Amino acid sequence: MSDSNGTAKATQPSSPTPPAPQAPAAATPGGSAAPTPGPRPSGAPKPGGAHPKPHATKPAPGPAQPHPHPVVVPTVTDPSAWGRVDDDGTAWVKTAAGERVVGSWQAGDAAEGLAHFGRRFDDLATEVALLEARLAAGADARKTKAAAVALAESLPTAAVIGDVDGLARRLQAIAEHSEEAAAHAKEEKERAKHEHTERKEQLCLEAEQIAADSTQWKAAGDRLREILDEWKSIRGVDRKVDDALWKRYSKAREAFNRRRGAHFAELDRERAAAKSRKDELCVRAEELSGSTDWSGTAAVFRDLLTEWKAAGRAPREADEALWRRFKSAQDVFFAARNAAVSERDAEFEHNAAAKEELLRAYEHIDPANGLDAARAALRELQDKWDALGKVPRERIQELEGKLRAIEKRVREAADAQWRRSDPEAMARAAQFRERVAQFEEQAAKAEAAGNKRDAQKALEQAKQWREWAEAAEGAVSNR
Repeated sequence: MSDSNGTAKATQPSSPTPPAPQAPAAATPGGSAAPTPGPRPSGAPKPGGAHPKPHATKPAPGPAQPHPHPVVVPTVTDPSAWGRVDDDGTAWVKTAAGERVVGSWQAGDAAEGLAHFGRRFDDLATEVALLEARLAAGADARKTKAAAVALAESLPTAAVIGDVDGLARRLQAIAEHSEEAAAHAKEEKERAKHEHTERKEQLCLEAEQIAADSTQWKAAGDRLREILDEWKSIRGVDRKVDDALWKRYSKAREAFNRRRGAHFAELDRERAAAKSRKDELCVRAEELSGSTDWSGTAAVFRDLLTEWKAAGRAPREADEALWRRFKSAQDVFFAARNAAVSERDAEFEHNAAAKEELLRAYEHIDPANGLDAARAALRELQDKWDALGKVPRERIQELEGKLRAIEKRVREAADAQWRRSDPEAMARAAQFRERVAQFEEQAAKAEAAGNKRDAQKALEQAKQWREWAEAAEGAVSNR
């Protein structure tokens, strides 16, 4: 039919925008969309919204079953396969009962009119797809059926061009399967009840296992409280079954509490024994507190501390008092040792000051005023340096660096002279070899005296002089 302005009029109400399809549907030869599997109904919620613990087991889900009425994703159909628009604007649709007039198109050519009525059919097909989606999602089956029946009743007069018979079959399937969907929802409720009951049985089993053999008292007690919290969140279990399961859980919790009490009674006895053992260790520590064998006694105190830790804990107040006794004796010894170490450190500081003075006395060494004199002064500096004792560890790098700077200055001057005077190169190499021998002799004496550190230092200096000697000899041989 057309209005007074000649535009097409439609009797079919507009439909809401369809949901985005999950996958494109294949078109049948007649132009209708081929059915695609719809989403499987969601499972029942977890008991009370609680998350099962990692060690809890749940029955393996069965194989996924397709929904009894799949969702057909709407697609744009080809209206020319299902009807026509005559030159006079009359629109026809083909059905199993034959052709019927659906309206009149006066707003354009026949192709535009055919497309118009095809779009109206697509809108109607979208409404059918939405009802299928509601049915597949488990929405109210009664309301879905009522909407499907109403749409089916409007089809014989619908102003659309498309597979009307296909829509009728789909609406009939929706109506037929609505009752099945209601039954399915009931089954889901029963399944949830079964799962909740099964979860409480699992919690009972876990509590009974904890009560039987767990020795992690704090963690086990915390877990039993967590089980209780989850238990309270689980609903929908049959009353008699729930009461029986609760009695099992309560019995397991009481058994655990009795076993934990017996454990701590035994622990009290062990702490009394630890108190006696630590008292003996205090006596030994007090006997050693006046020793001046710093290294040996320090090792004994370390052993006593190991025994102290192995003795276990005494009752809290006694344990703290015993520790104060033990630590007091230990502090007396280590305070005396620290005083001795401080005296040694003072000696090292004195040596460091002496080396600084020595560096200031020889900072005038300048090979430019005579290489031989610079070498002689450097040897004097090195001999005096070695004669001085140790310095604090944190000063070693600083002081040694200043000495190495003087040595480097002399060495670079010597290198420059080697490059200028060949006849003297072997003499210099011989001097370096002599210096190597001197340091090796010093190393041997230090080794014989048991002073490995000085021996190592002398060997390093010998190595440096040997490298200089080899460089001097190599310079001569290469010229």
